[in-house]
Amino acid sequence: MATSGTSGVFAREYDAIGRAVEVGFAGGRVIAVSFPEKVPDDADGDHDVLDRVGAYLRGDRETLGDVEVGLTVPTDRRRVLDALREVPYGESASVSRLTRLAGLDDDDAEDLDLVTGALRENPIPLFLPDHRVEGGPYATPADVRESLRRVEGL
Repeated sequence: MATSGTSGVFAREYDAIGRAVEVGFAGGRVIAVSFPEKVPDDADGDHDVLDRVGAYLRGDRETLGDVEVGLTVPTDRRRVLDALREVPYGESASVSRLTRLAGLDDDDAEDLDLVTGALRENPIPLFLPDHRVEGGPYATPADVRESLRRVEGL
């Protein structure tokens, strides 16, 4: 089983979302997440993070919050995505609240544009849980987002 120092692409299908979760790693850090219809032929299915995703999807209160991530986004967007990661399992936040959590002004149009842009281009949904934001936009596909919200009771 792959562990913390690995690099590559890993994927596994999950009945709870009716799709696969594909996770890209570099140096043991999650750098990309997507939700393909089926597992790509070149993806390995054996990774402890995929086991944790499965536990989360079965309803375990696994937050995935301690999974190491590697963000390669501009600093201002990173600030928003870091704040997003702080929204707890089973709770949701409005775009305005997320804006404030990121230390930005929710009455400032540029700050709101920054937040919605960061959400739309979130490279690692699930680990940066945009499905917990009310009123999007989202990087997580709608059907997956609804499944994740259901898992968390949102």
